[in-house]
Amino acid sequence: MILKVCTSLLLLFLVNSVWTRTVRQVYDDLGLDHWSHYTSECPPECFCPPSFPNALYCDNKGLKEIPPIPARIWYLYLQNNQIETLSEKPFVNATHLRWINLNKNKITNSGIESGVLSKMKRLLYLFLEDNELEEVPAPLPVSLEQLRLARNKISRIPEGVFGHLENLTMLDLHQNSLLDSALQSDTFQGLNNLMQLNIAKNSLKKMPLSIPANTLQLFLDNNSIEVIPENYFSSIPKVTFLRLNYNKLSDDGIPPNGFNVSSILDLQLSHNQLTKIPPINAHLEHLHLDHNKIKSVNGTQICPVSIALEEDYGYYGNIPRLRYLRLDGNEIQPPIPLDIMICFRLLQAVVI
Repeated sequence: MILKVCTSLLLLFLVNSVWTRTVRQVYDDLGLDHWSHYTSECPPECFCPPSFPNALYCDNKGLKEIPPIPARIWYLYLQNNQIETLSEKPFVNATHLRWINLNKNKITNSGIESGVLSKMKRLLYLFLEDNELEEVPAPLPVSLEQLRLARNKISRIPEGVFGHLENLTMLDLHQNSLLDSALQSDTFQGLNNLMQLNIAKNSLKKMPLSIPANTLQLFLDNNSIEVIPENYFSSIPKVTFLRLNYNKLSDDGIPPNGFNVSSILDLQLSHNQLTKIPPINAHLEHLHLDHNKIKSVNGTQICPVSIALEEDYGYYGNIPRLRYLRLDGNEIQPPIPLDIMICFRLLQAVVI
């Protein structure tokens, strides 16, 4: 008992010592003069954490305007306010900004001063979700790596707005008001390094044109898409995660080998109008087909390789890699057909 108490006291002492040294080191590194300067230039509406001098927290303050941003700031948090305008004046000295979070404000396109964003030469992350934008703001800084514009009122994408954003890896446009006419063949031109494109919860009836070739994740849930064009995925040969949940896909709207694509590892087709499982590739690992109109499953028919051939090659051949299969919400009655288990030997979970 005495040993436990002593050990606890020793641990408490060490933790307190480390904490004290850490805080003291922050103050020592800054110096008294520097610390006084940082404190004096911190906007009174905001919080400047002593342990994170490159960050400025102005979130949840009821702000209607952006305060002057100190030159040292890299990370700027302005979410959950009442900000309507984005002008150049507050950013005159903030030439090192990497990250701006302006989610949940009241910013409109007319409230964004011309050129204010493109002048932020080092900006990597721009968050403008839950605002009042009606089109993608332009021009944007060439340095951008992530652009998040979800839950606005965007119905228009200006021509060439993405043309110079070669560093952009993530573009989120979900839950806006995009129609097929807003996505032209050159809309995404220039996004040579894009990895994730989210256009879920819009008003699309067709698959978007000219998706960037390097796209890995394509999210199109909650639209009204009815048809997958022939060889659609040949132009995006690296697509790995594909989500088409909550659309209007039927058997007739899917080409014979529409989803037989070796790059796709996760395919989500939940809440559509399919009556049978479409042909899949042996590389597919996760398949979501719940809440369709599928009545039965024939393992021999849907197996991407010959079961007889699979028996010959065993685990050393090109056996299907499917590990997760979801079929609940259909008209399928258990038990799971034996040929499903014979084909998909790596299955770890089947929901039916």
